[in-house]
Amino acid sequence: MRDTKEHAALMENPYVAQIDKFAASLQKLSNTFLSLEGRKETFTSDEIEQMLDQIHRKVCRSCAEYETCMKERKDEMQRLVYNVLLTIEKYGADLNVEMKRKLEKSCVCSGKMLAGLSEVFGNAKQALLWNNRIVQNRKGCASQMNLFTEVVRQAAREIGASIFRDEPLERKLRNRFRKSGIRLFNSIFFVSENGRYEIHVTVKAMKHQCVATKEVARIVSSCTGRRLILRADERPILPREYCTVVCMESASFYSLRGVAKIGKGCDKISGDSFLMMELPGGKEGAVVSDGMGSGERAFQESARVVELLEELLEAGYPHKTALQLINTALVAGREEVCFSTIDMSIFDMYSGVCEFVKVGASTTFVKYANEVERITSTSLPLGVIQNLELDAVTRQLQSGDVVVMVTDGVMDALPVGEQEFIMETIIKGTKIQNPKEMAEHILTQALNFTGEKPLDDMTVLVIAVWSV
Repeated sequence: MRDTKEHAALMENPYVAQIDKFAASLQKLSNTFLSLEGRKETFTSDEIEQMLDQIHRKVCRSCAEYETCMKERKDEMQRLVYNVLLTIEKYGADLNVEMKRKLEKSCVCSGKMLAGLSEVFGNAKQALLWNNRIVQNRKGCASQMNLFTEVVRQAAREIGASIFRDEPLERKLRNRFRKSGIRLFNSIFFVSENGRYEIHVTVKAMKHQCVATKEVARIVSSCTGRRLILRADERPILPREYCTVVCMESASFYSLRGVAKIGKGCDKISGDSFLMMELPGGKEGAVVSDGMGSGERAFQESARVVELLEELLEAGYPHKTALQLINTALVAGREEVCFSTIDMSIFDMYSGVCEFVKVGASTTFVKYANEVERITSTSLPLGVIQNLELDAVTRQLQSGDVVVMVTDGVMDALPVGEQEFIMETIIKGTKIQNPKEMAEHILTQALNFTGEKPLDDMTVLVIAVWSV
């Protein structure tokens, strides 16, 4: 039933329908990529024949025994050369003793033959590796297009389903705005799946009027009977020319955040990166990334991941899709493995629900009123394998609950086998409520266990949630 309603809404809006056609074209292009030649693990019989032909041209034709080998011992020599190729694939140019003896006994140019076979096989193997790399990159591109297609389709359906018309409300807004010295040009009404309102009004101050933008939110709230507030980045005063002001329902929760960090060996540059940001739909995000190794290179890797993630999340990409896109970008076309962990907490400030998403990250701790919960991960970091694995769980938070995110360096500073228990004890035992002070306290306690300079980069991020 819901799909039918979404389809109907989609058809009502020609612009949304056009977006859906665009997504369908991307899907077809992705399917074309996937239908092309796939990955190969071994050589085909034709490729083996080509290698044999190359050996005949490079080695055998200049040999005094060529006529004898090709006429009287052709089948025997072809089997021998074929077996030597298989042995090279298994052992390399250093053949086992038995195969060396067979080659020396059957071929008067055994040394030259072995060198030629090694060269031909090496070239063919390199071509196979490059072919598989191209296939991997092509599949990565197809995966990216599939993800982008899904994002476009989802966005089209959400837009089609969320926009609604309310002519009486628009007339009411126009009249109320006029009385307050505001001229309304246009209004667009959105309602989310959870019934939350978001209203966009294109307005300007009338001549000789100075109107605070907060007045727009007050009037919209009065007309709708809902408590709406301005979007965070709205200008304070309405200009003389038309501008669009966004009013949205106020959240039920707010967060306070604090961070403490130190580099390996007290280095000023840490390989860890972190991010705290506001997201569309009344959500907030906290991200900690631990790059491979430490120092400048690890920082560049983790910072690149965090910056990409911020760009995609703020653009409205679902966080799981954003991680898959970044993972594909990291894996495709790279010879060396450079990975970064991702520890992400997405807070819904309307409902208090928090989703914890982990990609190879260390344990996260959630401090409730009377207990501390551990949230662990078994997945690999970003950039290791093409098919991303991630761990995700949701928890309902209450006012005063605290989320503590740490990197591996913090946990590794604690005694082996007792790390999670000790960290849990530190968090549960502190009475500190200020997130910044709590993060510094946790980091200090972890450092006290080593009694020396940090052996790895260490970062502690603390987020406290409170009701409005």
